[in-house]
Amino acid sequence: MNRSYPWMIAVLASVVLIISNGMSISGLSVFDESLISKFGWSRGELKFRDMITFGTSALLAPFGGIIIDKLGVKRCMLAGWVMLAVAYFLYSGVESLANLYVAHALLGVVLVFCGLNPAIILVSSWFQKKRGVAIGITLVGTSLGGMIFPQYGTYMSELVGWRMAMTYAMIFPAFMFAMVALFVRNGPEAEASAKPQDVALSQGLGYVEALKTKAFWAISVVAMTTFYTVLAVQAHLFLYLRDLDFTPASATNAISLFFLCAVIGKFVFGLLSDYLNYKLVFIGNIIVMLTGSACLAMMNSSLIWIAIILFGLGWGGVYTTIQLSAVNCFGLVSAGKILGTIAVLDCLGGGLGIWLTGVFYSMYGDYQVAFMIFVVLIITALIFVTQIATPAKQNHDMLAGAAK
Repeated sequence: MNRSYPWMIAVLASVVLIISNGMSISGLSVFDESLISKFGWSRGELKFRDMITFGTSALLAPFGGIIIDKLGVKRCMLAGWVMLAVAYFLYSGVESLANLYVAHALLGVVLVFCGLNPAIILVSSWFQKKRGVAIGITLVGTSLGGMIFPQYGTYMSELVGWRMAMTYAMIFPAFMFAMVALFVRNGPEAEASAKPQDVALSQGLGYVEALKTKAFWAISVVAMTTFYTVLAVQAHLFLYLRDLDFTPASATNAISLFFLCAVIGKFVFGLLSDYLNYKLVFIGNIIVMLTGSACLAMMNSSLIWIAIILFGLGWGGVYTTIQLSAVNCFGLVSAGKILGTIAVLDCLGGGLGIWLTGVFYSMYGDYQVAFMIFVVLIITALIFVTQIATPAKQNHDMLAGAAK
């Protein structure tokens, strides 16, 4: 096997997340003003679309994990790219909230088949050493998608209108279908010379055993609370800045800055996780994210750039370390089902965050209450991250259990 192939897979998985997350989640908020202007929907009604996306993803994630474990990542991704093209075709012809919600339900399926979990499973299957760096490279894709697709949406909406912008975007999933078909292999063949400790790590805990651990539920709570806050921020940042009289271009650039900081956080903290105790790195990430959230909750326009930078940096590290924690703690033998179950809670958290933040805005006329809730939830995440076992302890428990 070519030694560079695993790194090519990491880069390709990053591109997968650029397209799937950028088109399903982070790139859509720049169309909000056009949709509200045309249809007169409230922010709560509009943002319920994201609850549909993440609710669908949450409901299907466990089944998607089973399918990924049985059929492999490649086949699932190919199906996902077809669904993404269909979803954007439907989106370009939206005429009612019902039409909008159907398109977003399909986007939820897209996230199951060519989103975060399959990308992490694919990359983890090709790496034992340097897994933190590889996952960091992969997860950079979600942030790059957040940088690229809002810019695409704003530019194309001004050029040809939001409907045609979505129609032209169908070229991206078509391109990715070809790339996955040509270049992706699910994983390396097992080597007879593999070391026993490597085999133990690659096997890990079974699904039921993982559910019985404190670490599993701690990771799930951290994922749910942090996804609530960060997805709400990225989904409402454009409208919040427009309320502060930022131009559409400036508001779009702020979203891109947020995701640029997340790129830096994912790569830097993924690298640090290979050399330092990843639990301490995890705690540091959340503290940075908490500081940014506190700045945002002060509702002071002079602090908005500091809030965006700190929130992005902290979230980038948290996002990487959540995935790394799950793989390190439980191995790969049931990774699809384990990550799929964790995804149920983080998807519900993210969907609720986007929707309820819009509801609170409609109720109170500003984002003050919603932003204070972000602070409380991130403090909750900080408490629960202390309950995640370190790799050494987790591996000891796994081996001890296997010996019984």
